[in-house]
Amino acid sequence: MKVTEHFKKSKKTLFSYEIIPPMRGRSIDSVFALIEQLLPYEPPFIDLTSRSAEVYYEELEDGSLRRHAKRKRPGTIGLSAAIKNRYNIETVPHILCKGFTKEETEDALIELNFLGINNILAVQGDELRRMFTDKTGKTHNIFASDLVKQIDNMNSGKYLEELSGASPTNFCIGVAGYPEKHLEAPNLESDLKYLKQKVDAGADYIVTQMCFDNKKYFEFIKRCQDIGIKIPIVPGIKIITRENHLKTIPRTFHIDIPQELSEQIEGLSKENVYKAGVDWAIKQCRELIEAKVPCIHFYIMNTAQEVAEVVSTIK
Repeated sequence: MKVTEHFKKSKKTLFSYEIIPPMRGRSIDSVFALIEQLLPYEPPFIDLTSRSAEVYYEELEDGSLRRHAKRKRPGTIGLSAAIKNRYNIETVPHILCKGFTKEETEDALIELNFLGINNILAVQGDELRRMFTDKTGKTHNIFASDLVKQIDNMNSGKYLEELSGASPTNFCIGVAGYPEKHLEAPNLESDLKYLKQKVDAGADYIVTQMCFDNKKYFEFIKRCQDIGIKIPIVPGIKIITRENHLKTIPRTFHIDIPQELSEQIEGLSKENVYKAGVDWAIKQCRELIEAKVPCIHFYIMNTAQEVAEVVSTIK
């Protein structure tokens, strides 16, 4: 079933979850254990992130930087199929622009179509490899709207080359939205313009970056409606469980944490920080449910314990 069909079919707010494939060489068992924490709450679909090659810099004694590159974190397609086969849960693999050619993207989408996986989240991804047209003529999607258009073309039976008897795919296309704007956008107005381009290219629904202030989400909804965006917009939620999240989350994701929440957490014991974060998420979710949002999307790292506590409290 497509994500948007889940929205239409349900008479109440759904809860979905986003997890990260294991590092290279790690076992799939850790992911299965995490999913089994979520099974009692009947997830309609689970998102699986993807990463291109990872790059980091090491500062040397003389102050210079040494560049290191790691191979991409694999497993998104295989893990999507394994979860769907083992648990009969729809999966939403993330497909990236950056780090992949259009040809590689088409091959991945064909594989997903063969596996019966019909939901995709199309995202730009991290700037880890240069975008260029190489000597073989292979090309890249520069923006997420380009990627959405490629997927939409495949849904119409249009592939990168003329294929005799080619069948159209049937992907439901999700895209990312940013209530506090994308870090690369100069302002929220331009970011909304780019979001509208993704919608016009064929996106079916939007999932927002994690947001700790529902007012910003509701303002974002209003701004989207004002420029003609009418597809479902799902709020993203992250539960704070450690005091250092007050620094790492804003630095990593370029978002604000409300003063009220940070003041509640600063200086508390580990157990009380966890409780404050869970309580804040419960409050957020109850307000979003009251507003009749189609779904609440939880961002999960290594454990689903705090998410399970939130969902079990408000279901």
